[in-house]
Amino acid sequence: MRFSASEKQELIKIVTGSEIGVNKTLKEIGLNKSTFYNWYKIYSEKGVDGLAPSERTTRQQWNTIPQEHKNMVVEIALDHPELSPRELAVTITDEMQIFISESSVYRILKARGLITTPSHIFLSAADEFHQKTGFVHQMWQTDFTYFKILGWGWYYLSTVIDDYSRYIVHWELCNGMKADDVKRTIDRAMSKAKIRAGNPPKLLSDNGSCYIASELKEYLKNKHGMYQLHGKPFHPQTQGKIERYHRTMKNVVKLDNYFCPEELIAAIEKFVQRYINERYHESLQNLTPADVYYGRGGKILRERERIKTESISKRKANYLKLKSQSLLVY
Repeated sequence: MRFSASEKQELIKIVTGSEIGVNKTLKEIGLNKSTFYNWYKIYSEKGVDGLAPSERTTRQQWNTIPQEHKNMVVEIALDHPELSPRELAVTITDEMQIFISESSVYRILKARGLITTPSHIFLSAADEFHQKTGFVHQMWQTDFTYFKILGWGWYYLSTVIDDYSRYIVHWELCNGMKADDVKRTIDRAMSKAKIRAGNPPKLLSDNGSCYIASELKEYLKNKHGMYQLHGKPFHPQTQGKIERYHRTMKNVVKLDNYFCPEELIAAIEKFVQRYINERYHESLQNLTPADVYYGRGGKILRERERIKTESISKRKANYLKLKSQSLLVY
């Protein structure tokens, strides 16, 4: 697989600008480490001109993607313009049972003029809470965001998200942002999650007045045995997962106007269902929150690895067959 000089430069900028580490970034975009460092050395010494591919005779490579698969990538991309190359690659693997790497999908779409901006947005290290979670219901994040409905006024969305899986445990639209609203939200989240008594998750929130209220602290401790954590003051990135979720959700939901609370509730519900059941998360190894929350992730990843091995083997076998036929003709 060959990249143009501009594509190599773009990939170098993506990797060097990522905050999740070079190795993890290279793995996510499917680029070999030695290849990247060779490009980076040449780019540092000769600039973008040095990245131009060397002249060589054109011939099919053993891992060349069949044209019908390239056409399929384009068709699916046109049918689902909201999906990134990463999401398209995973969708093709899961639904079409064909492995095509993210970088290959990116290159195919780039060649067709279907990509005009960088497609990779990596997670900033500052957006993660310093205590990493290792299992579902170890810690929840909660926060409020707000909507204004014409003729009705302001409404406040209270959300509880599982830190490990990013699964939306519970959400509800409230008339205010009081401690009582938080109590009700947590009570319903605990009921939905069917958390055993004596083994509650920790609760991470910001330092809003409703979250630091002593009555809330006592309530959560006495009723659920729940321990509260608060983010660093004036540093909302500590609650990065729920902050990003609310930002992503509002970018979609606020595209429409709503004239009553019921319409807004229906739109939020539709987004939540897609977010937890359909949206592949890069930080979750391209699984959905529901896959991780319900423990399906391991099985799905093993199946994807099987599909990848099978697809690559078929490409290699096809290449050897064509090569053998050409030698016989010769």
